[in-house]
Amino acid sequence: MFVDHVDKKVCTPEVDAIPNRNGYGEGLKEAGEKDERIVALSADLTGSTRTNIFADAFPDRFVQVGIAEQNMASVASGMAAMGKIPFVASYAMFSPGRSWEQVRTTIAYNDANVKIIGAHAGVSVGPDGATHQAIEDIAIMRVMPNMVVLAPCDAIEARKAVLAAAAYKGPVYIRLAREKTPVVTTEDSPFAIGKAEILFERDATHEKSVGLVVTGVLAHNALEAATLLAKQGVGVTVLHMPCIKPLDTDALEVLAQDHETIVTLEEHQMAGGLGGAVSEYYSEHMPKRVVKIGVPDTFGQSGEPEELIAHYGLDAASVAEKIAKVVL
Repeated sequence: MFVDHVDKKVCTPEVDAIPNRNGYGEGLKEAGEKDERIVALSADLTGSTRTNIFADAFPDRFVQVGIAEQNMASVASGMAAMGKIPFVASYAMFSPGRSWEQVRTTIAYNDANVKIIGAHAGVSVGPDGATHQAIEDIAIMRVMPNMVVLAPCDAIEARKAVLAAAAYKGPVYIRLAREKTPVVTTEDSPFAIGKAEILFERDATHEKSVGLVVTGVLAHNALEAATLLAKQGVGVTVLHMPCIKPLDTDALEVLAQDHETIVTLEEHQMAGGLGGAVSEYYSEHMPKRVVKIGVPDTFGQSGEPEELIAHYGLDAASVAEKIAKVVL
């Protein structure tokens, strides 16, 4: 169902920008303080993934496995079998990218209580280029049985996602970004696995209506696009889907009933990600046209983060322009 919470203040430009991976480090430390079963593993990227916050607080519960992501997944599965709650962190391109078979067989197949953190996802990784820009990770993780897939939009929500994952029994994947991104939620904003949240509701007086479903750190771009479109007479409701699996299908049903057009937005391949999940649901349950905005079946490249977001048409102006072409 829709969460009864709409923060229209998030459409103002005066918002803080913080890497949402910071929320992971803070959330992991908080979870560790509450439950001594929680342990952390890193594949030689402790600082970059912000696992160092936990490692400094609980050195006896931290394992540095080195550049061995496949081994890290298997070790974590074994620790889970012994009653621990392991969080494993690396760049998403390497975990789950490099370790996908171990994640599948040792974690998901066994329904092991392991939490997988894929940092530096999306093209906004920037100059590191295509080899480090995971834009296929949602697709390869949501297809895996037993796996929950989360993509928090900001640092506050990332912290909440970690706490929710720690309390959830079973495998969870959390997708994080590298760069600072606008904080669009508050401490009071609700977060729950399997639930979506309305970040902005359309003006019902507008003749044209669009339901814009977004996941991850492009949430602020979606809000800015909604503001731009309102000036053109298009009413946009922004539905943030931080949990891609399981989908909040109740929210999708209400959105489809109340809006003429559905658009999805993600920093990921258009195939297999959020757009794929939303399209699959509508095609089976209530046929609806879905327009997908994402990376169009290509790899990333080197460049500055904002430059790449614009190049792939994921900035607010480009999103508004694409939606306008569809509905106007």
